Amino acid sequence: MSSDERVALAEPEIPLLDLAGVLAGRKGLIAAAALLCAALTAVVVFVMPPTYTAEAVILPPQAEQSAQAMWMGPLAGLGGLGGLGAAASGAGLLRNPAELYIGVLKSRTIADALITTFRLEQVYGRRSLTDTRKELERRTSITTGRDSLIRIRVDDHDRARAAAIANAYADELHSQNSRLALTSAAQRRLFFERQLAGEKNALADAEIAFKNTQQANGLIFPPGQSEALIRSIAQLKAEIAAREVQLESMRTYATGGNPQVQLVERELAALREQARALEAGKTQAGSMAVTTRGLPQASLDYIRRLRDLKYHETLFEILAKQYEAARIDEARLAPVLQVVDSAVIPDKKSWPPRRLLIFAAGCLGALAAGTFVLVQDYRRRTNLVL
Repeated sequence: MSSDERVALAEPEIPLLDLAGVLAGRKGLIAAAALLCAALTAVVVFVMPPTYTAEAVILPPQAEQSAQAMWMGPLAGLGGLGGLGAAASGAGLLRNPAELYIGVLKSRTIADALITTFRLEQVYGRRSLTDTRKELERRTSITTGRDSLIRIRVDDHDRARAAAIANAYADELHSQNSRLALTSAAQRRLFFERQLAGEKNALADAEIAFKNTQQANGLIFPPGQSEALIRSIAQLKAEIAAREVQLESMRTYATGGNPQVQLVERELAALREQARALEAGKTQAGSMAVTTRGLPQASLDYIRRLRDLKYHETLFEILAKQYEAARIDEARLAPVLQVVDSAVIPDKKSWPPRRLLIFAAGCLGALAAGTFVLVQDYRRRTNLVL
């Protein structure tokens, strides 16, 4: 007998009708297995504590123009300072403001506040604060979509506590938002307050020096292009000082790699180069070359004092407006978070789906029993052939 014949005898073909007959003959066993698995699963799912999901929906505040940008607007004629002020104020704007607030909601500060308020270490049965934070994070889902609404979903075995924690997230976010906004505005106000105090003293010194020059040399009024040259230099000096102040302000919250900081640094370098060129007489005003070297000494002293005075007056005016803008921003309340849907106590559990699990367990039990019956029948047929 060949090997192919022996394989054919060892592995007989079984028609589908015969398989159905085998299963029908052991239907009692299959049904018992299905009922047993369903019953065991029913015991487990009914003993298992149900989980409830509460959801709160928040509308985050949209980006608004700060008072600093509004104050800088009228200064657009001073070499474009208004545009730079607006750009600096808008440098931190996000494409989707909801992402920022989701980051705050997932912060450790808010998690610790909720753990303390609801005593979640005892509720979750965790020994350490780190494990409790992880469990709270596992039970919480904070997402946003194209509508920019923030959805906070909290799972808990206590339906009332699930709703309370979801609403507490919104309350803690409002508290953190107010604190962070006021802190940032206060830092800007203090910075411009110090700059304004120093410039006030410098302006007073410039006024005294100008008065002394008048008394020493008499009143001299430089005509024509000489005055235009000095005014241009004074204007450039004021712009340079304003850029320096703005750069120091930006460095309080941004690093040297920030694109806005690099842009201001490049503009500051260009303005300084232009000022040096004017003072050295290498630039033309109108159609005639103008240089400070050709002015009489007395007139030159007068104009230089006048230039310093105008420079400090211009810078003092800019700093005063920046300071007032910072004060207004500090006085304004933080953007209000609007709660679209407060979390309510859920009336249906979200887990476990008891009917689905019991039905799936019954089907798996029947499938396992049917497989067992077919394997037994296959072995019996193979033994008979051999």
